[in-house]
Amino acid sequence: MSQDRRPIIIRRKKVVKGHHGGSWKIAFADFMTALMALFLVMWVLSSSSKEQKASVGEYFRTPLVTALAGGNKNAASSSAIPGGGADPIHAEGERIRIEIPVPVRADDSQKSLRRLRNQIKRVVENDPELRELSPQVRLEITNDGLRIQLVDTEHRPMFAVGSEQIAPYMRDLLRTIAPLLNELPNELEITGHTDSLAYAGGYHSYSNWELAVGRANASRRELAAAGFDQGKLLRVSGMADRMPLNPDNPMDPINRRITLTVLYEETADSIRSPKLLKREGQAEHELPSVVEAVTAEVQGEISGAPEQIQSQD
Repeated sequence: MSQDRRPIIIRRKKVVKGHHGGSWKIAFADFMTALMALFLVMWVLSSSSKEQKASVGEYFRTPLVTALAGGNKNAASSSAIPGGGADPIHAEGERIRIEIPVPVRADDSQKSLRRLRNQIKRVVENDPELRELSPQVRLEITNDGLRIQLVDTEHRPMFAVGSEQIAPYMRDLLRTIAPLLNELPNELEITGHTDSLAYAGGYHSYSNWELAVGRANASRRELAAAGFDQGKLLRVSGMADRMPLNPDNPMDPINRRITLTVLYEETADSIRSPKLLKREGQAEHELPSVVEAVTAEVQGEISGAPEQIQSQD
């Protein structure tokens, strides 16, 4: 029987540990490349000046479509979805007289106005008494310059009702802003606005036109009392209720406001010396003759005016 037994054979499978592959090396190499790029960017930023950092920030704040087209960043939508109506976080302010698209400013004048805007924000926020007025102070850089709008509310008006008498907190706000305006050489424009609440006499006597100009001049006097350089004041005007901040509700208190515009140099020059527009196809040397013709025509009308009056009598 022992001869019939067969030997028991145990077969063990030999496990050979193979190569794990190299995919992890590619991922690790990508990670190290990105990390090196991050350190390189941090090193470049640490060695850059404030002006260079501001230029880089302006580049990233400009939408790609606007940058490629060379258009106006302020008129471009920040939404990635086309359409959708107006931006809900954008508050419309005083409209410019002529909507002319201008390129995005990256010069020193825009940087100076941006610094002034941030400085005014900090001063108002850091003052315990003025902090309550911060929702009524609207700051916006426009094509004309830095627009500072001081708007009314129902419970905190800037002026007495129907009067040029300025409120104490409005006086404190203007006298706080005045020294900051002196830090720039830019000229200033002051504009007064009212709501649509009319006087009993309508526009035949004292009206919202006089009230708007009076409030603008009252604001000018407070700036002057705080040391604002009056030589930089270019224009004081009143718009009555013709440019409401809320057109849907002409009686809205926010329509009553004072607008201080720190003007760009070219904007101030255009206000001070408006240029005579050339007619289409007209040469440069023909402009003086046009001026002379218009002047002669006006003088002729003036000289003929007394005769017309006499004939009407």
